[in-house]
Amino acid sequence: MRKSICAALLLGCTSPALAADPTEALLRELSEAPGPSGFEEAVRAIMVPRMKPLADDLRYDGLGSVIARQGSSGPRIMLDAHMDELGGVLRRVTPDGFVSMQMLGGWLDQALAGQRWVIIGSKGPVHAVSSIRDIHLAPAEERGALIKRDQVFLDVGARTAGEVAALGIAPGDPVVPDSGFQDLNGTGNYAGKAWDDRVGCAVLLLAMERLKQLGHPNQIFFVATVQEEIGLRGARASSAIVHPDIGIAIEGGVTGDSGGAHPEESQVRLGAGPGVFLFDSSALPNRKLVALIRKVAADAGVPLQVDLVQGYGDDSAEMQTVGGGAPTVNLVVPARYTHVHTGVINRRDFDRTVDLVVALLRRLDARTVAELRDFTP
Repeated sequence: MRKSICAALLLGCTSPALAADPTEALLRELSEAPGPSGFEEAVRAIMVPRMKPLADDLRYDGLGSVIARQGSSGPRIMLDAHMDELGGVLRRVTPDGFVSMQMLGGWLDQALAGQRWVIIGSKGPVHAVSSIRDIHLAPAEERGALIKRDQVFLDVGARTAGEVAALGIAPGDPVVPDSGFQDLNGTGNYAGKAWDDRVGCAVLLLAMERLKQLGHPNQIFFVATVQEEIGLRGARASSAIVHPDIGIAIEGGVTGDSGGAHPEESQVRLGAGPGVFLFDSSALPNRKLVALIRKVAADAGVPLQVDLVQGYGDDSAEMQTVGGGAPTVNLVVPARYTHVHTGVINRRDFDRTVDLVVALLRRLDARTVAELRDFTP
């Protein structure tokens, strides 16, 4: 009966084994949590209860990033992932009940029209659909044209500005994509929103759990930052507090395997293991740290991909320069379709990234860190 109902509804039913998988449940919870830049409360409410019992100390910076320290001696290692996702805020309500958006983060205009959204209002979530020019009305010359963001409005079903207000929403309220988690046809490829960087948040939590059990020779600062998507702001504030000797950002990477990509844009493939950035538009990694990561990955039997990506920024850029500077690197879980409503990650890539991060942090003892920070000719 259960299978027939699922087939009739054309829904992907969750098997008992998958339902009992705590890692999948964590990824689902983080992906579906609403948290655009500056409005990360729902994500912080997931992170803090899991981090607190694993930490020797937990505090916040002045922007709302979470800083959890594990260990009281040894090198100061900052492991960073950002909690915020792309989204928007309500800008203006029209007399006929439509709402315009101010976008938060690097959206493509073509990703905005004809999508489902959730507005976090004073009375709870309000569902919305972004407007799109109807094909029956658009002249031929407009049908292949880009719909610019200032032509896109949110439809909440209201007919007047008063009806919008009655829903409990107003200018300044946050907006997030409406996109649920799904294991794509049981393949272990997980579809969902906000993998940039909720997948990094999940790596942070599982690495913290494992290192609490295994031990390590460091002071590790597990930092879940805010406002990365609008200028790496949380990482700047947190780095000023932590003063890391080594900085490691954990991010959602960019794959080049989804069709139509130029081979020079990205060489990373889904399912081929974690990645390390050799270049992005915001930072250059420390070369000796990259060499160490290659060795740790090889010793642990973890396949490692490398990439150089234009038009990409990450928190390692702030850890790299704040407080006199530190060797940094950006490690990624490859993700297809970042900065849109629904992206895709691979579960095995995620698990291997956790393995790599744990092995690396256990390798970074005082002598190794001193060698990485030695620039003597």
